[in-house]
Amino acid sequence: MNRTLNSQASAFDAELVQRYDRPGPRYTSYPTAVAFGTFSEADYRACVRDSNEYPIPVPLSLYFHIPFCDTVCFYCACNKIATKDRSLARTYLDYLAQEIRLQAGLFDADRRVEQLHWGGGTPTFLDHEQMRWLMQKTREHFQLYGPEEDAQADYSIEIDPRSVSPDTIALLRHIGFNRFSLGIQDVDARVQRAVNRIQPLSQSRAIIDACRSVDARSVSVDLIYGLPLQTLAGFRQTLIAVADLGPDRISVFNYAHMPELFMPQRRIRVEELPAPALKLELLQLAVEYLTGIGYQYIGMDHFARPGDELALAQKRGTLYRNFQGYTTHADCDLIGMGVSAISSVENCYSQHVKSLEEYYFALDQGQLPVSRGIRLTADDGVRRAVIQQLSCHFMLDFRAIGRRFNLEFATYFATELHQLATMAQDGLLELSDAGLQVTPQGRFLIRNICMVFDLSLRSGQLKERFSRTV
Repeated sequence: MNRTLNSQASAFDAELVQRYDRPGPRYTSYPTAVAFGTFSEADYRACVRDSNEYPIPVPLSLYFHIPFCDTVCFYCACNKIATKDRSLARTYLDYLAQEIRLQAGLFDADRRVEQLHWGGGTPTFLDHEQMRWLMQKTREHFQLYGPEEDAQADYSIEIDPRSVSPDTIALLRHIGFNRFSLGIQDVDARVQRAVNRIQPLSQSRAIIDACRSVDARSVSVDLIYGLPLQTLAGFRQTLIAVADLGPDRISVFNYAHMPELFMPQRRIRVEELPAPALKLELLQLAVEYLTGIGYQYIGMDHFARPGDELALAQKRGTLYRNFQGYTTHADCDLIGMGVSAISSVENCYSQHVKSLEEYYFALDQGQLPVSRGIRLTADDGVRRAVIQQLSCHFMLDFRAIGRRFNLEFATYFATELHQLATMAQDGLLELSDAGLQVTPQGRFLIRNICMVFDLSLRSGQLKERFSRTV
């Protein structure tokens, strides 16, 4: 099957979406992180050695987790530390430098860093001197692109507009960042107060203008639907205001209220959360408004301008999805550094310890702070490829999968094809002997379609660990 993806062919069917709404993974990996188990530093080192053996050097993607936030947003489900004590960052960076040195020593020196990302927490919790220092330490140990190679580099950072100035943006651009991601969530002052994130629109506009003034290659904005006190009228104003800022990419995430897992969410008043029917209307509004003004639905809450690199990669069939979301760097090994960071190297996933104390203790022993992970089986590799193809390109060519993995698709996935037939009857996809094509209505339920191929969900034991698909 080689049908070209129509960037505007996205039809929102509220009844269908509501019927399929259930807990499920976001598939930034397969198997997902909840399947990680016993995995040691020695296991990780073995995976790196295997990766170094490829005749053509595999490029690298570096992720740095900066866990600190000045204030806590009540909706947040990230691994973060809310503090006013800026000295904590200095200690953390000293240990992060130790990890940079240890990690770099494992990988062949000729492996270029095509992608780099600072996330958190709030990476802009760091002051200007610390930002320069961390990037310089990275350049000392890894082969990063220089200023003259900016067009080849994909170096991004998450920005809290409340914690930066135009001077900060200029500095970040100078040290190598060319992509900036801003959290806005909602511009309604009542909603902002309810989630403890007071952020005037003028503040966000000033930072986006600063990004444009330094020739940033891309500016993206994060929104959330399902927050307390959100209304259709208020969220429409948020969409209009954000669209007026002109970001290249917009993410509209589903707020998952899971206070038993994320303590800050206990401060959200449940009675102020939108009812399920209203939440569905908020999503429908976002989809119809953004696609109506020209954004392309990439998949799983992400929208991009047709000329954006994500949209172009999707059109070419080269779009990929990893722990950082959608990306154009399918061939990179991902090295996660910092507390709780996740790596994807060769055919292994691994995650670091989640507390500062454990992180510091491991590095004091001269060890990488690996706490858990998984080595993919042959079956995992097949299912990962299928889920990647579905989540990025909304289609499957059964023969192509069969040739790639030397299997007969209809036999290997007999159980899955039976489930897909039901989805075809519901209008989520078109099914034939040659493959499947997700329909415009089905694109908003792509997580559900991917779940058909997820063996770990068959027992139903893991579903409570995930947010709902809508």
